[in-house]
Amino acid sequence: MSFLYPLFLVTGIALAIPILIHLFNLRRYKTVYFPHTRFLKNIQLVSRKQSQVKYKWLLAMRLLFLISLILAFAQPYFYSNSRKDTGKKLQVIYIDNSYSMSVKKGSRSLLEIAKEAAYRQVQRSAPGSKYLLLTNDKPVSYQSLQAAKIITAINNIEISPVSKNEKQVIALVQSLVQSDGNNGADVYYYSDYQKSSFAAAPDMALLQHIYFHGVPVQGDEVQHIYIDTAYLNSPVLQTGQTNQLIIHTKAVGKPSKELPVLQLSVNGQVKSAASLSFAEKNESVDTLSFQVNDANWQKLSLTLNDAAIKFDDTFRITARSAPNLSILVINEGPGNPYIQAAFRAYNGFRLNQSDAGNMPKDWAAYNLVIFNNITNIDEALGKQINNGLQQGQSICIFPGKTKNINGLNNGLKYIADIQLTGPDTAVQTTSSLQQGSDLVKGLFEKIPENVMLPTANWHYIISSGLSANGQSVISFRNGDPFIANYKPARGQLYVCASTADPEAGNFPNSYFFAPFLYQMAMQSHSSDVYALTSGRQQAAYLPLKNANERDMVHLYGNGIDLIPPQSPAGAGLNVFIDQGVQQPGFYLLAAKTGESTAIALNADRNESNPDVWNINTLKDQWKGEHISWLSIGDSSHLSGNEDNSFPLWKVCVILALVMLAGETYLLAMNRVQRTVNS
Repeated sequence: MSFLYPLFLVTGIALAIPILIHLFNLRRYKTVYFPHTRFLKNIQLVSRKQSQVKYKWLLAMRLLFLISLILAFAQPYFYSNSRKDTGKKLQVIYIDNSYSMSVKKGSRSLLEIAKEAAYRQVQRSAPGSKYLLLTNDKPVSYQSLQAAKIITAINNIEISPVSKNEKQVIALVQSLVQSDGNNGADVYYYSDYQKSSFAAAPDMALLQHIYFHGVPVQGDEVQHIYIDTAYLNSPVLQTGQTNQLIIHTKAVGKPSKELPVLQLSVNGQVKSAASLSFAEKNESVDTLSFQVNDANWQKLSLTLNDAAIKFDDTFRITARSAPNLSILVINEGPGNPYIQAAFRAYNGFRLNQSDAGNMPKDWAAYNLVIFNNITNIDEALGKQINNGLQQGQSICIFPGKTKNINGLNNGLKYIADIQLTGPDTAVQTTSSLQQGSDLVKGLFEKIPENVMLPTANWHYIISSGLSANGQSVISFRNGDPFIANYKPARGQLYVCASTADPEAGNFPNSYFFAPFLYQMAMQSHSSDVYALTSGRQQAAYLPLKNANERDMVHLYGNGIDLIPPQSPAGAGLNVFIDQGVQQPGFYLLAAKTGESTAIALNADRNESNPDVWNINTLKDQWKGEHISWLSIGDSSHLSGNEDNSFPLWKVCVILALVMLAGETYLLAMNRVQRTVNS
């Protein structure tokens, strides 16, 4: 037998109290002698000495009552070695410590409740048991630890900005099982079972050799308001002019009658505010205007006064004005008014135009070079384009309509294995958009449903070899690219299948034309707007041409100085902020040879929606021989002792009540007897 709370056994010294009361009864008696009984005095005295402990059954009842009460508080349990032997299995306790576990149930958070239940489980485990403790941050150790160390680790668990889904947790357990040579694992999964992080149905292939024990920890219904996303209405921050920030907020549950207030601060100074009102879908879209007076990095903070859950009440953005984004347009023939209008709409771009016969020899000062209506690329130009790509520049080619297509192909072969054929004069509408492309990814907050893709009145057929490292951004129905992206070197090459004028199609008037040009211009330059999300492994691109081991990018902020993971990309580095830090906030990236870049890191909004699964619904889907659901309110089921179906502490309470009733009965009978004798 073992005890969940063995320290309560110390109170066993209280058993001496009833014994002392019976042995040293301090009540004094007055002796009255009657004439006819005075000769029996000696006999009476001897009788009392032989019966010093009076009412022995009453004493026994009191002792048994105290013993039962002490055992009930100590909570005894049996460990049986006759339990079914499952071989060498890894014992794993996973405690979800994501932001959603900060929700209160009564006066305590869900994480506190889960930690207490896990503590009881480890306390009740058989002597010598070892556990592996997992959280969203990382394992405390990749080796199983003794119960004492696991209890200490459980007490140290805190809310983390990192969240994991059940597939990531189980995949980690599978890898540990295989590396340690175990026959399987018992996984005790303490979580609120949020819909955004737990699948409705299990992946049975992933659960092979895994015994899943679900332990739900769910709180009260929450009325919650959070900032889902925010973005600038323009591609760059403009100095000295009014900028507009679009903010999407969402409400969960029935919003309170008092409207929440959304507030915008720039570098710690409040600039504007708005009261939120939610439509039928519990969503609100608001616009806040502000101005900045310098081109340095600006720290934008959006906050709202929601008391339910605090972690997502702030959304952070860093932005700066970028007057140094230079665009070179090389025209064969007249200039293109659509290209001019796209870049002159914002003062963050500096547009330069040149005739194809008199183009600059040095393109190093330009972030994007556009060839407009070009019909001839000779060897010299082809080599110059290739050199620009080697230096990490972005180049876009809008080929002109020509019968001498070899004039284009002769130069393209010096750039990459790319060839044009045609033209195809049939009117065709593009049918697919590659949303994973660098040109599209992260460009739009949301692409509208049923958006109209471009139509081409004529187009070239673009083909390429593997060495061109190509990808279609927008494609026709037969798979031919309308816009293709190639990476034969460090830079980005974009080739369109037709010209950028209305005679070739409606692309210049389409939803994608101007945003695509902006994205091309920014790809050879570090972004001027950052709002990264923790846990998404989003990279911040920095144009550092001479980065090396002695000149790595450092991450500063919140009292830290570290070197985050970084990898070469184009003419610079991709720096993965959230692999170095997970705490939301403002950070600074800097290298000795480059300028500093301000980064905003936000919490994962998947945790913001507290919508959780109904456990009965999960039980209907998550079921099988290796799946069970346990109650967090009954610690006996969490010990792994299947033979302990009824908690012994309840038996002890029942025995204590029986002893108390017996004592009461004896006292009553003694009183009746005294009354009769008198």
